[in-house]
Amino acid sequence: MDNETKRMLFDAMVWITSLLVMLILLAQVAWAESNRFGATDPKWKAECGSCHIAYPPQLLPAPAWRRIMSGLDQHFGTDASLDSRSVAQIGAFLDQHAGSGKRARGAQTLRITESAWFRREHDEVPAATWKLPGVKAPSNCAACHTTAEQGDFGERNIRVPR
Repeated sequence: MDNETKRMLFDAMVWITSLLVMLILLAQVAWAESNRFGATDPKWKAECGSCHIAYPPQLLPAPAWRRIMSGLDQHFGTDASLDSRSVAQIGAFLDQHAGSGKRARGAQTLRITESAWFRREHDEVPAATWKLPGVKAPSNCAACHTTAEQGDFGERNIRVPR
């Protein structure tokens, strides 16, 4: 094999290796971003976040959010009724940003904690953890996800209370 052929093979190997490294880095960034949610609305944040974290709309499909918004007078055992203007504004926001991907696909529940995605993501959490005084329930995301209020549920920010 002559030097020119060797050089062409070497250049091709460098190019392929660089491409593979770039693809791996992009995949890592995409994976890290998969547990971040950026949609925000002041009314949603204020109203929904006054009793619990304002759950990211991407965690449920639009039909589930519509059912939740239509039953605020019996919102998981609490009367969370709002004026019709607020319901319309928050409902439109939730509809616009509702989940449609693997997190929300096929969700038959109104409880995020009962979705297949949530169960898969938390399958390694021992049952006793949910009963810790600082946690109390799977719906208390902010107990362990220290950046949940900012829509970041990445694993690097998890601190389980003792």
